[in-house]
Amino acid sequence: MKTLFIGIDTSNYTTSLCAVDDEGTIIHEERRILTVQLGERGLQQSQALYQHIVALPAMVKALSVHLRSHVVKGIAVSAKPREITDSFMPVFQAGLLVGQTLQAGTGANLFLTNHQAGHVAAGIYTSGDPFLFDEKLLVLHLSGGTTDVFLAQKNCVHFGIQPLSGDQGLHIGQFVDRIGVRLGLPFPAGRHLERMAIEASLSDQVPTIPSSVKDGVPSFSGPLSAALRLADQGVEGSLIAYAVFRCLANTLEKMIRYAYETHRVKRFLLVGGVASSQLLRERLLERFQGAKIKLSFCDPRYASDNAFGVALIAKNHWQWPME
Repeated sequence: MKTLFIGIDTSNYTTSLCAVDDEGTIIHEERRILTVQLGERGLQQSQALYQHIVALPAMVKALSVHLRSHVVKGIAVSAKPREITDSFMPVFQAGLLVGQTLQAGTGANLFLTNHQAGHVAAGIYTSGDPFLFDEKLLVLHLSGGTTDVFLAQKNCVHFGIQPLSGDQGLHIGQFVDRIGVRLGLPFPAGRHLERMAIEASLSDQVPTIPSSVKDGVPSFSGPLSAALRLADQGVEGSLIAYAVFRCLANTLEKMIRYAYETHRVKRFLLVGGVASSQLLRERLLERFQGAKIKLSFCDPRYASDNAFGVALIAKNHWQWPME
């Protein structure tokens, strides 16, 4: 029978389940974005946990079709947000419970990983840059829950992560979502705000939202206040949206240059929902064209929350067991 590896991730945004074969090819994948009422800026943990619990049984049932023709060798679950001691969010318990149930039913090994490591794995495998598999790299994890910079290196089984810096209070994705919701967009607002921004990309009347980075650490509180003031003043939404993305690009450029000068690592990988933005990619690639710094991006389909990277971690654990 063919071999199968299962990954489960239950974040505050998406319920994700993915299964890959021993070559990392996706055999089955399903993602359900959690429902947020229009005008709201996210879900409470209890609300998100409930939606995961409702969604997972049907997702496992859909996966069960493949269990008849495959033998499950490994299951990996995002059990917490990050690989630090006090990292915990109740939403990840939903995935953990399903992983434990699948382990009992299949006899497969269960591996506990974290949400951030899943993003790194998906980013490395889908970036199209073969050098990322072997070289030390700096990763920017850009989402509604983090604006982290960390060192990462693939070591057969796992992706060693060494945190370097974060943000001051407001995360990059929260900045995007809050101004998006203020402009009447649904949550999460990223892709909707980008569509709005594209409408103003050729305008010469785009306002300026200053970026704020000190010693490589960004702050988005000031930029958010500036964007909200523009909205209160009646500035056209598409112009505000474009100004936000230009501010984000300027912020990330400063963070990347500081990290390079501090750590002298030239390869950067950008992952997380915000990293799926085409506007950001184009602007950053333009700014670093010809530079020593080499930017790679997770495939947009796997930049946002998913379980593909988690399934790959299950595969790696089984193929290269730690001594």
